[in-house]
Amino acid sequence: MKVILNAEQIESKLRDLAEVIASVTPPEDDLAIIGVRSRGEILAQRLAAALSEQLGKPVPCGTLDITLYRDDLNSPHGTGQPLVRTTEIGFDIDDKTIILVDDVLHTGRSTRAALDALIDLGRPKAIRLAVLVERAGREFPIQADYAGYKADVGPGQKVQVNLIESDGKNEVVVE
Repeated sequence: MKVILNAEQIESKLRDLAEVIASVTPPEDDLAIIGVRSRGEILAQRLAAALSEQLGKPVPCGTLDITLYRDDLNSPHGTGQPLVRTTEIGFDIDDKTIILVDDVLHTGRSTRAALDALIDLGRPKAIRLAVLVERAGREFPIQADYAGYKADVGPGQKVQVNLIESDGKNEVVVE
C-alpha cells in the first residue's frame, strides 16, 4: 500500500479545485455543489465551504445517492441487497451550474449513474465533474472538468480515498 496523498495534500488539492472553479465560473452563474455518496458527499461539503469563501457568498451543497441508477445492480455476481440511502438536495437544480463531486474517476460508470439521477431531478444549466483523483481506465466517454490529482496506477491496482469523517483518517492510497 502506497500513500499518494496525505491529509495536508488532500486539503491543498481541494483548495486548488475551489480556486480553479471560482476563476472559471462567471459571476452570474447560479452555482451549486452535489456530492455522490459516500465520500463524494464529504468532499462536496469541503469544496462548498472553500468555494463559499472564494466567492464571498454561500454555495449550496447536496448529496446524491446513485444506488438505484447503477448498472451492476442486478449483476449475477452481486452480494445481496444494495443499501439505498437518501438523496438530500435542499434546493432546485433547474438552471443551476452543478459541480458534481466524487472521490475517484475510474471507469466512468458511477458518474454516468449520477448524471442519470441528476437529470431525473431537474434540468441544470450545466453539470461539471470535479474529482479528487482521476485515473486511467475509462469505459464510458466521461472526463473530469476538474481533477485534484491524476494518479498513474495500473489496471489491477485500486485507489482508496480515506476521509476522517468516514474512515478516521485523511489519505489516498494505492493498493
